[in-house]
Amino acid sequence: MNTALMTAPSGIGFDQARQDRDYWGHLVESAVGAHLINSTRGTSAEIFYWREGNKEVDFIVRSGRMTVAVEVKTGYAKEVLPGMEALSKRFRIQRKLVVGGQGIKVEEYLLKTVEEWLR
Repeated sequence: MNTALMTAPSGIGFDQARQDRDYWGHLVESAVGAHLINSTRGTSAEIFYWREGNKEVDFIVRSGRMTVAVEVKTGYAKEVLPGMEALSKRFRIQRKLVVGGQGIKVEEYLLKTVEEWLR
C-alpha cells in the first residue's frame, strides 16, 4: 500500500498532477485508502467499499460496533452526498467523514490513525 508505486512510473510531476483534477482525485483517494489499510493491519478493523446503482461511498471502516463512512473529495464537497445518504438509510453508520474539499484537510486526516477517527 505505497502510493509512490502509482506516481513514480507515471512520469507526471507534482504540479502537473495537481492540475489534472481526475488524476489528482485518484491519487488522493488512493492515499486515503492506503492510509486506512496500512493503519488497520493487525487490528480487528475491516475496510469496505459500497456502491448501489450510481451511489457510492469510497470507504467504510468497521471495528466492533463502530462503523464510519469515509468519502474523499478533492474539490468542493456538495452539502448533500447522495452515496452517504443512501448508505445511512440502509445501514447503521455512527460517523460520516468527508476528507478533502470542504471537509477534513487531507493532511490532517493522514496524521491520525484510523483508531482515532473511529472514536
